[in-house]
Amino acid sequence: MSVHWQYLPQLTGRLCLTDGGIETDLIFHHGEDLPYNAAYVLLEHDRGVERLTQYFERYLAIARDAGAGFVLESPTWRSNPDWSTKIGTSPEAFDSINRKAIALLAGIRDKWQHEVSPIVVSGCIGPRSDGYRPSEIMSEYGAEQYHSIQIAAFAQTDVDCLSAMTMTNVPEAIGIVRAARAVGVPVIVSFTLETDGRLPTGTPLREAIERVDDATAGTAAYYMINCVHPTHFAGVLDEGAAWTTRIRGLRANASRCSHAELDAAPRLDEGDPVELGAQYRALLERFPHLTVLGGCCGTDHRHVREIAAACAPRGAPGPGSTAFALNTVQ
Repeated sequence: MSVHWQYLPQLTGRLCLTDGGIETDLIFHHGEDLPYNAAYVLLEHDRGVERLTQYFERYLAIARDAGAGFVLESPTWRSNPDWSTKIGTSPEAFDSINRKAIALLAGIRDKWQHEVSPIVVSGCIGPRSDGYRPSEIMSEYGAEQYHSIQIAAFAQTDVDCLSAMTMTNVPEAIGIVRAARAVGVPVIVSFTLETDGRLPTGTPLREAIERVDDATAGTAAYYMINCVHPTHFAGVLDEGAAWTTRIRGLRANASRCSHAELDAAPRLDEGDPVELGAQYRALLERFPHLTVLGGCCGTDHRHVREIAAACAPRGAPGPGSTAFALNTVQ
């Protein structure tokens, strides 16, 4: 593995933007056919690679104009064994797809690194089950074994970190952190929440973070919240609490709808980009340690542009800022 950063820049206090809801944007705004919301299928042909390149470069231009860094998140949320089988991706192609996703982002980083700094390449890991309604809760060991297949593929690339997105339950998050630790790649855990601020399993966010940290000796680089509107979780975050300071990133939905309502909606709810930017700003004022800001379902470059306008620039890292060291040998 080639290590690009000695420390994760988003943990030094520097604001890093990331993209919006890649699947909903590509499906509703660009007419892409993504089976089971799997954006990785675009990597299978040249036109799709070009579409993904254009998608990410639009966001990098926003980061450049805002003077912010950027986290490039790979389009591999569905690229795990179960979902790949449903989509029809062969076991041989599965490993190649994950590697190709990181190679694409590494190439984009090389092209843009003189205009946007820092740029972090992250390998995206999605849940084994549905991101809204988990139908199967694995054991911690089972989750570690299951996700280690995709993580092993990422570990052989130029990835800087891994991001476990839309996590619905604690055992799966623990297994992913352990699998990432085994190959020496830093990992971020991002939980999805319901309208009551709890995980889909009913677990309070505080309990989820504390249980994962306790079970893994606190080796997750940090935590995020994604696929939920700010009004659904703002009230459960405690200023100054140790568990809340572990949350460094937000990727909120554009819509205030519940997951069940979003599933049943006949059209995309894009919300109000300006209002979303203001809500991010309000959260940033309460929790100044937040450094990774982007969007999830229903959001696109318009939302991230408004988030950037409301929250950037943040300035250089201050003294005493914390960082997560990469211990992988180059």
